[in-house]
Amino acid sequence: MFTGLIEGVGRVLAIEPRGGDARLRIEVGSLPFADVAIGESIAVNGVCLTVVEFDAASFAADASTETLALTTLGELAVDRALNLERAMRPTDRLGGHLVSGHVDGVGCVQQVWPDARAQRWRFLAPAPLLRYIAVKGSICVDGVSLTVNAVDDAGFEVALIPHTVAHTAFSTTNVGDAVNLEVDLVARYVERLLNSRES
Repeated sequence: MFTGLIEGVGRVLAIEPRGGDARLRIEVGSLPFADVAIGESIAVNGVCLTVVEFDAASFAADASTETLALTTLGELAVDRALNLERAMRPTDRLGGHLVSGHVDGVGCVQQVWPDARAQRWRFLAPAPLLRYIAVKGSICVDGVSLTVNAVDDAGFEVALIPHTVAHTAFSTTNVGDAVNLEVDLVARYVERLLNSRES
C-alpha cells in the first residue's frame, strides 16, 4: 500500500525487452533509498513494481505484459521523469489516501491553466472510471494523491499547489500526455457491496 505522497522523482535509465514483457531500470533520483531490499514494492508513476535488482542509485523491476498494456509504462522512453514512492509502513502518517498501486485506467492531460499561485489541471478519464470520481474525493494521478475539484461526463479537475508541481514529475508533464489513474479504493468496495446486496 502507498499514500500517494511522492517521495522522489527519478528517471528511466533503460528498458530491456524480455520475451514480450520488459525489465525497467530506474534511477532513484531524490527517493530515499538507503534501506532498499530485493522484493520490496515501489510505486512508479502510481504502478506498484517489485525491486528485483538494485545498486546505490537505481533499481530494476519487471513489468508484465498486463502492466505494459494497461498503464503508461508500456509507452515509457529513456530519460522520462517518474514519480516514486516506497510502500508505506504501518507506523507511517497517512497524509494522502490509501493507494494500492493497481492502476484502473489511463487518462490524458487535457488542459492546464493558472489558478492564483496554483495550477488547475483537467484530465480526460475513461467513462467506466468516472462513476468512482467525486467532487472532494481522492484520485491518484501518476501516483500522486489529489483532491477532485470538479467532475463531469468526460473528465475531472484538480488543483496542484506549487510544491506539488515542483516536487513531482508534473513539472515535466504536458497537455496531451497520458497518465495513470487509480480511483479511491473505498468507492470501488462500496459499489461491490451494493451490487452484492442487490444480487
